[in-house]
Order: sequence, then structure tokens, then C-alpha cells
Amino acid sequence: MTFEMILVLGLVLLSVILFATEKLPVDLVALIIMALLLSTGLVTPEDGISGFSNTATVTVGAMFVLSAALYKTGAVNFIGVSLAAIGKHSFWLALIILMVGIGMLSAFINNTAAVAVFLPITLGLAREINVSPSKLLMPLSFASMFGGVCTLIGTSTNILVSSIVERHGEPAFTMFEFTPLGLVLFGAGLLYVITVVRFIPNRRTPGDLTQTYGMGDYLTEIVLLPEAKTVGKTIQDSPLIRDVEIAIMDVFRNGQPIRPLSFGTVLEAGDVLRVHCNVEKIRQLQERAGIRLRSDPKPLKGTLESGEPVLVEAVIAPNSPIEGRTLRQTRFFQRFNAAALAIRHRGEVMHEQLETTRLQAGDVLLLEVRRENLDELKERQAFIFVTEVGLPEFRKHKILPAVAIVSGVVLTAALGIFPIVVSAIIGSVLLILTKCITLEEAYTAIDWKVIFLLAGVLTLGIALEKTGAAALISNLLIGTIGAFGPVAIVSALYLLTSLLTEMMSNNATAALLAPIAIVTAESLGLDARPFLMAVTYAASASFMTPVGYQTNTLIYGAGQYKFSDFLRVGTPLNILFWLLATILIPYFWPFHP
Repeated sequence: MTFEMILVLGLVLLSVILFATEKLPVDLVALIIMALLLSTGLVTPEDGISGFSNTATVTVGAMFVLSAALYKTGAVNFIGVSLAAIGKHSFWLALIILMVGIGMLSAFINNTAAVAVFLPITLGLAREINVSPSKLLMPLSFASMFGGVCTLIGTSTNILVSSIVERHGEPAFTMFEFTPLGLVLFGAGLLYVITVVRFIPNRRTPGDLTQTYGMGDYLTEIVLLPEAKTVGKTIQDSPLIRDVEIAIMDVFRNGQPIRPLSFGTVLEAGDVLRVHCNVEKIRQLQERAGIRLRSDPKPLKGTLESGEPVLVEAVIAPNSPIEGRTLRQTRFFQRFNAAALAIRHRGEVMHEQLETTRLQAGDVLLLEVRRENLDELKERQAFIFVTEVGLPEFRKHKILPAVAIVSGVVLTAALGIFPIVVSAIIGSVLLILTKCITLEEAYTAIDWKVIFLLAGVLTLGIALEKTGAAALISNLLIGTIGAFGPVAIVSALYLLTSLLTEMMSNNATAALLAPIAIVTAESLGLDARPFLMAVTYAASASFMTPVGYQTNTLIYGAGQYKFSDFLRVGTPLNILFWLLATILIPYFWPFHP
């Protein structure tokens, strides 16, 4: 084993640890690994930055634009609302309609974006048929993954592995090459979920948001008497803020809310303050001179029709700009014009120490926001709204052009008229030219963290090959399992990829294992397709944890699941897909073409 091999394998181990622990953002980890590879001379500068010009990176960026255009025109929402209207007649119909609908949609657009649109629709449907939303949200996430493995563009992992195949001089994956086995897995997954849905716990129950988040003891209204020390002072300088440490959510004067409310608002005698604080703080308020608690405060249940503040739930989106930061660090109130009343963090509802809690993707914030600020908040990329707070303005007159252009991208790539990267770029340009999406929206739609992640891990894959580290791991794999035949190796690659994907980025896992799959096939003198397919399918089928795949992360807090719920329901599904893939991959992709 050469020094270069040892160094690369050490970097692989370091990257796996950093990806799995998420101590640093995954895109930063990828760039750190790239920098280390360049600085140690393990890759040339050309190879080091080649990931940025790789067809997979460019294609994935363009696919974000295509998905965003379908959202901005309202096409995705129209599909979701139509399916919900059909499914509201019974739970079983709703379950099947939602799973088939999200699966078909996820085969052609980013499945995280599709689930984000379907989240509030699914919650509304659950209320219609009077079932716990947790019975529908997990199947929704799983079905989006079922659909993602049915086409080349169904998930970025498929595109990534296809580009690695092409770099080795092999034909790239075709648009519907994944479809036969993908449909088998979709059907098996659908039947599995229908069978075990009764074992998914009723985690989220009906009720208004104050009850759901246990806010009864934490929201109250106080009246300022003339002798109160707070009278005549601004909110920022108020002793209530400084001494009692409460959060003033709203101020009412003569029965009318003060608009706009700011830290510079001067408080007067008779003002009614709506405050957020814990029980101990409420006791302190009761004992404080010049303060009287309202005996029968109006319940804090603002609606969109009223002029009062509204309560909304918002999920921290994967790769959100506030992920990994605290409310205090983001200056949340000033930045978003919304107050965080509670956080559902990893299955637990938090009412205290909100300002210092580090936010993670999938956390759900209970926000109080004024009606006039809702539209602005909905446009922010930081959140995905769970509760329906009204829909953004869609460009409905652009639905047909958007659908036609995206369909054209799929058809031209499927028929071999253009490579997928060319079709996707042309489609993105046409969507902007036809004003289905603006140029600024297109830039915003691209998840740059995914782009930098892809570029970084592709560099590590190149280093694995060039130093011989991939061949070393391949020989170890063959020496350990090779005696049982190539089917056993396919099975082992699927299992290894599946387990790694539960702990770290599916794209990073695929980029690391795809070169090993290719070298293994070359060593055995077999076609690389079946080995690569094992890696590709497994990297996009992550059901065992809420953090293994972004769609699971999205529904984790919204469905109020526990980590163990995914283990209980997802582990048998992972095993089922592993067994089916082991049997069927060699059938659809023979070792000797």
C-alpha cells in the first residue's frame, strides 16, 4: 500500500465521519476534502475543480430550475390539490392517491420540492378525513423516494452516477433505463406501506396550534396600569424586557393593534400587551406593581380573515440559511418580522431557551406573524410552511408552457435527440425566456449547497481511482465475497450503500462507491452496469432514519414522529428493497451483456 493510498483512504474516512456527524455543513466538508486533495498533490488542479464542470453538476443545477418553474406556475400545487379532492372520500383512497401521485411527480422533478408542496395539502386532507397526519406524511415521503428511482432525472444521485459511468467511457444511463426495476420497487413499496400503515403511530392529533404546542400556559395578555414603570418607555428599554425577560408579541391601544410595532414603540398606560413567557415569569408579572393580567384574554388563534396576528408552522428547510444557527444569531424577529413561540426540535416541543437552540433541518417553528407580513415570509427560502396560510401568487397562465417545456426536456433526452445536460440547459433557458420563471428566481431555485457537495465528492472519487485506493477496496471486496459469485457482490454493494446513506449524504455515498463498483466489474471481467445499479438504487432508498434523506427530514417534525418510528417502519422496507434488488438487478442488467 503506497503513501498516496493511505492518505486518500484517510481522507475518505475523515469525510465519512464529518458527513455522518454533521459537525460541519456537508458542502463545506466536500470543499475541505477538495482543498486537502489539491494541497497534497493527490489530484491535479484540473481534476480538482472538474466537478464544477461535470455534466452531473450542471444537469442537477438545471433540474432545480425546471422544478422551480413548475412550482412557480402552480402546476405542482394544482396536481396536489386535485389529488386531495379525489382522496378526501376515505383514508385508504387518500393514502393510495397521495402515494401514487407524489411518486409519479417525483419521477420527473426534485422530490424534496414535491414533498414541500404536498405537506400542507396532506395536512388539510388529514383534517378532512379526520385521521392523524402522521398516518399520511411518512407514506408521502417514502413514495417520493419510490418515484425518484424510476427515471434518470428522478433524483440527483441517478444523474451523478450516470456522469461517472460516462467518464469511464461507458454509455450514460438512459432516461427510462431505471424504470422496469423502479416500477417493481414502487409496487412492492406501495403494497408494503398499505400493509403496515396501521403500525404507524398517531403522533400528531387534531387541534389548534396553541393546543398542539402546549402554549396555554405560555401566552397571556397583561394591562399596563398608570403606575407601571414601563409606561413612557420604549419596548426595547422596558423593564419587562430587561428584568422579567418576556417577549412582547403585540400591543393593543384602545382595542386596536399598533402597526407597525417596533422596539422603538413607546408604551402607554392602558396598553394591552400580548406576551410570551413561561409559568414562572407569569407569576412574576402577577406580583409586579402596575401590571394586571387580563382575566379573560381573547384566545390567540388569529385567522387569515381577521386583522390579528396568525399562528403558522414552518419547517426549517434542508440547506436553509438559518440551519445550524440560533434564533439569536440570525436576529430572527428583525430579519423575518415573525416571533418564534415554540420549537419542535427532534421530537420534543421546546418553550424555553428558544434563542439559544441551534436549529436543524426538519425542526418546526411555531411562528406568530402579522397578516401583512405573510406573503413576504412565504417567499423566504428558509422555511417550508406546514399549515396552510394562503397560497403564493402563481403564474397560472404559464402552466401550459412550463409543462410543455419540461415534457420536451424529458422527451428529447429519452429519444436520444440531446444528452440530458443539453436538454436541461435548453429547457431552463426557455422557461426564463417565456417568463415561467424569472432569472432571479432561477438563481434562487438552485440549491448551491448540493452543487458544491457534488463538485467536492466527485474530486474524492477521482482521487480514489487515480491512487489505486478504489482497486484496493475492490480487491478486498472480491477476496471477501467473490467466492459466492457476482450476485453476492451486487448484494453487498447495495447493503453497504444503503447503510452509508442512512448516515451521510446519498450523493457522497454514490460518488465514493461508484468508482469501486466499476473497478470491481473490471477485475471480474464483467459488465459494470449491475454493480453500478446496486449503488444507484440503494443511495436513493433511505427509509430507516429521519435524516438519511431530505424528504424524511421534512416530514419528521411536521408529523411529530420519533426517531424509532422510522426504524420500526423503514427497516423492513430497506430489507425488502435489498432482497428485490439482489434478485432482480442481475435479471434486468446481466453480467455478460
